[in-house]
Amino acid sequence: MPATVLLLAAAPLGRGRLVDAASVLPVLAAVPPAVLSGADSANVVELADPLEPQAVLTRLRAAAAAPGPLTVYVSGQLHLDRRQRLPHLALARTTASTVRYTALPWHWFREELRLRPAGATTLILDLRADAETWRTLGAPRPPGPTPPGPPDLLDCGRDNAVYGRVAPPPSRRTVAVPAYMRAVATILRSGRRPPVEELHQQALARIAPESAGVDRVLAQPGPLPGDPHAAVTAAVRSGRHADADALAARLEQAAGLAHGPVSEEAMHWTEVRADLAMLAGDAVRSCRTWLSVATARLSAGQPVDAPAVEAAVDRAHHQWGRIGDPVHARELGPVLAQLRGHVPGRREGALDHVRRQLQQLQTQG
Repeated sequence: MPATVLLLAAAPLGRGRLVDAASVLPVLAAVPPAVLSGADSANVVELADPLEPQAVLTRLRAAAAAPGPLTVYVSGQLHLDRRQRLPHLALARTTASTVRYTALPWHWFREELRLRPAGATTLILDLRADAETWRTLGAPRPPGPTPPGPPDLLDCGRDNAVYGRVAPPPSRRTVAVPAYMRAVATILRSGRRPPVEELHQQALARIAPESAGVDRVLAQPGPLPGDPHAAVTAAVRSGRHADADALAARLEQAAGLAHGPVSEEAMHWTEVRADLAMLAGDAVRSCRTWLSVATARLSAGQPVDAPAVEAAVDRAHHQWGRIGDPVHARELGPVLAQLRGHVPGRREGALDHVRRQLQQLQTQG
């Protein structure tokens, strides 16, 4: 089941424009959907300088209702409405006097995302605040060992990961560029999406000369569940396989950041994701994940007869045998055969079995 990505770039079209938000969309659009989402595949929805808040709400609501992981990229500017003093994302027709009617209330993000499973949603934000909103948000909070959460006014829900920055208004008669989001897009165009915390730190480092000590940094990892295994199991039992995998992916990333990408803590969640793919009936993804586990363990210096290495190759072999699509089977077969050459396992003739199956696949065209 594919992930969902929502790209939202919005700013007034007239004199009130503080940032050329939509200028970053071509760079983001050049990033493969799988990299934008951090998943195997994704559906991407793009909104460039939308006119009506209800139209944005409709797209946001549809994205929030989609199963699987959701990543929301938002570039734009913030204003307070005059009546309730609440932050709004300015849209194309927004003026200082019409914020309440023509801009998107920020709390709509929280309301629409509140029913999504913990760990399944990530927001990446690059926002400019007008002078009044900037004063209301308060002084900048530089990142530290314990990343600060977003200001209450920009609360997106405690179960959602939120990363990015809020910058002050540019100098008069200047239209800023979304430098943070452009840095994120440039990093992703390399073809690899690092864990979101690492992506965030890399983007901040690229814009440091212009923003150090000025911007309000947003870094909320999101309260992963207290019993993550129970949460993953509950999602699987209710048929929410994509949500289970999204949560396991967050736990895998968190363990990788805390202990290293090939630590036992991180590898455990990679193995969980391989099992989740099997339970979801996705033999291709399960096989591919088990192959990556085995390769990572061998690259880390684990012996070929280590139980964890043998188990990974055996499970990859089992899932490979369940792949119905000959194209995918031919793609993964040589990788499995190479691993089997190093890790023969305890079952006699396992390598010969792979080779015979590959020969049969080649005759299928």
